[in-house]
Amino acid sequence: MERNLSLFLTKGTAKKAGFVETYGKSDPLITGLEYDSRNIKPGNLFFALPGLHTDGNLYIDDAVKRGAAAVVHENDIEKKHNIVYIKVKKARHAMSPISASFYNFPSRHLLITGVTGTEGKSTTVYLIWQLLTMLGKKAGFISTVQYCLGAEVIWNSEHQTTPEAPVVQRLLREMADNGCEYVVVESSSHALSPKTNRLGDVDFCSAVLTNLTREHLEFHGTWEQYRDDKANLFRALNRFTPPAGSSFTEPFGVINADDRNSRYFLKLTHQKIFTYSPEGMDGDLVIEAIESGLQGNWYTVKIPALKETFELRDRLPGAFNSANVLAAMLTVSGLLKLPVQKIAPLVKKLKPVRGRMTKIDRGQNYDVIVDFAHTPSSFRSVLHPLRSRTEGRIICLFGSAGERDTEKRSEQGKIASQYTDIIVLTDEDPRGENSMDILEEIAAGTVTEEQAVFKRDENLFLIPDRPLAIRKALSLAQKGDLVILLGKGHENSIIYADHVMPYDEIAETEKALGEIKEVTA
Repeated sequence: MERNLSLFLTKGTAKKAGFVETYGKSDPLITGLEYDSRNIKPGNLFFALPGLHTDGNLYIDDAVKRGAAAVVHENDIEKKHNIVYIKVKKARHAMSPISASFYNFPSRHLLITGVTGTEGKSTTVYLIWQLLTMLGKKAGFISTVQYCLGAEVIWNSEHQTTPEAPVVQRLLREMADNGCEYVVVESSSHALSPKTNRLGDVDFCSAVLTNLTREHLEFHGTWEQYRDDKANLFRALNRFTPPAGSSFTEPFGVINADDRNSRYFLKLTHQKIFTYSPEGMDGDLVIEAIESGLQGNWYTVKIPALKETFELRDRLPGAFNSANVLAAMLTVSGLLKLPVQKIAPLVKKLKPVRGRMTKIDRGQNYDVIVDFAHTPSSFRSVLHPLRSRTEGRIICLFGSAGERDTEKRSEQGKIASQYTDIIVLTDEDPRGENSMDILEEIAAGTVTEEQAVFKRDENLFLIPDRPLAIRKALSLAQKGDLVILLGKGHENSIIYADHVMPYDEIAETEKALGEIKEVTA
């Protein structure tokens, strides 16, 4: 896409982006938007962003050498190049309105659902998209794991749950151009925060809250701020304007009624809110009974308002996935004005997300599962039901991300020690922290007055090298045991201070199982 700078830097956009001043009289043809100087192509507009470890201003010269025609910056800089300089109050915040304007406001032509929460976002996004597609609707989606622009599903190579604003707006434009009517966007707390403003110029017609537990306080500062940033998704419903020619005129929200924060979110919008209850409490959809296994769930769902019940069967391992199914059904019901009973037969066709409770079978006489769980609450959701139905021992491998919330580490260790028999601690994404320091913090949580002590090199192992740690965990497994690998799931790398190591948890585990099979053959 190419547009002259003057065509999308209108007065309205300038005001919303917080323009301070513009230097340079030319009106260059802008060929794209970039915030990484290494990706600049001739004619691009470069956002010089301040960061944790560096400053975008340091890379302006490099961006210009590569062909940047304009630069957006927030600090005073030397204007030594023959380009357009645009000074704004906050460069990262300005990316959203500028990007939306450059791509001609794609969200105004789409019906966009945002899915937020601490856990279940990626799966719920994928389930909503699948149901819409099965019902004959042209839809796209963006998630941590994959995205779809209206055709094939593409793997997401980044660790970001929600991309930066220029990427979000570019993907939405491609979806609109590809004829999509519906889009589902995984909406992280970072993306909903005014600090990043990644979703600040996306028009949402529906919003979903899966649950809310402690996470990312290293970014948000406090629990209250974390919750408030999540809440921006529901506040956005009050600003919704239907796309031209669309019959959809009633934005709505979908909330997990069992979450203790549900009442807080219910008060944020004057739009209709639908609720669901996985725990059999109150809601528009309520699970009355459920049986769960590694092959999926069987459950009875009640519609209290109609005094009706219906049966559901899914192929999504883990009882917690039943909540994601209810959220998806209510969302699609609201989007298409279709009774949930009409959607129910499609649930058995839903596919799980790769790296979410993915079972790996290479002929071994014990179970192996890979899952993305990386928070204390997700540990409990995954491990508790597995404990009750595993006859043998549970061997649990996990780590904790560097430069992220440190207080959760001991809690991870505590929860793992409550439900498992052997713990193998390893790298997740150490980033700039020392690997062993992170593992020691986790290990400290496994020793409490209420629990048996986990002893080093007996049932507690600290092995930073993840491939080696996997082989250790598998070597300890016996017939009837369960080995569960947590924290990486679908991700395709491990981030260290000085390099990023390509990595695939499922492929690495399959490789290790193959090696063990060859040795024992």
